[in-house]
Amino acid sequence: MAITAADVNKLRQMTGSGMMDCKNALVEADGDIEKAIDILRKKGQKIAAKRADREATEGYVIAKTNAEHTFGIVLMVNCETDFVGKTADFVECAETIIDYAIANKVQNIQQLLDSMLPSGRSVSEYLLDMTGKTGEKVELNRFEMMEKSFVSAYNHNGNRLATIVGFNKSAANLETAGKEIAMQIAAMNPISVDESNVPQEVIERELDIAREQIRNEGKPEEMVEKIAQGKLNKFFKESTLVNQEFIRDSKKTVAQYIKEIDGDLKIEGFYRLQLGE
Repeated sequence: MAITAADVNKLRQMTGSGMMDCKNALVEADGDIEKAIDILRKKGQKIAAKRADREATEGYVIAKTNAEHTFGIVLMVNCETDFVGKTADFVECAETIIDYAIANKVQNIQQLLDSMLPSGRSVSEYLLDMTGKTGEKVELNRFEMMEKSFVSAYNHNGNRLATIVGFNKSAANLETAGKEIAMQIAAMNPISVDESNVPQEVIERELDIAREQIRNEGKPEEMVEKIAQGKLNKFFKESTLVNQEFIRDSKKTVAQYIKEIDGDLKIEGFYRLQLGE
């Protein structure tokens, strides 16, 4: 059966595979579109199996919210090289996945992987298609969602880092202020919203390190705990979001900044995803 350019283009639109891959699959399938799709999928599975032990630490990180700012997602699609992570097809893959997840309020990564896209392929199959197309291991490795009264998102230039942050209520100018807080999280990498959210094991580790430093400095034993507590408070100031200096105005903390927006406004949580972490 003669394979036309229209057939090749149709298969390419359906699968996202390269022109030559589509043509070869159609030739092998004797022009049968469905069989050609199966061939391309199997090719993706074969490549995925061969590259299963490869590290996929590059890729594309993206955060988005719905139009009402009540639901947000940040996710990471990984590949092996920075070159592939920047290609239009790979970016389109990540954008397609997050747009579906936002529109359907997907709750977790497994639900998303099992979801059927409008193309008729599951997200898992779509990622396999990308593996076949790029020749690299392609995975959806990280997924975080947040549903709050108001959610803001921030994507750092290059999409190697993205954040979402949730608030207890909506407020005037919060769309702008929320993005500022999301940028703060990207820049300053806090470990929690405030000191009450810091895991106890982290607190104990910081205290142990502080005690060791103090003793090495030759301070009297009776001073160790007091000085260690002071170092812990400094850690809270530097590492918890609301206690950090606000990056736009170091004369105020993040807590003071959001209080200026609305006296009852509170940050209820955040997620920060970065390639390589």
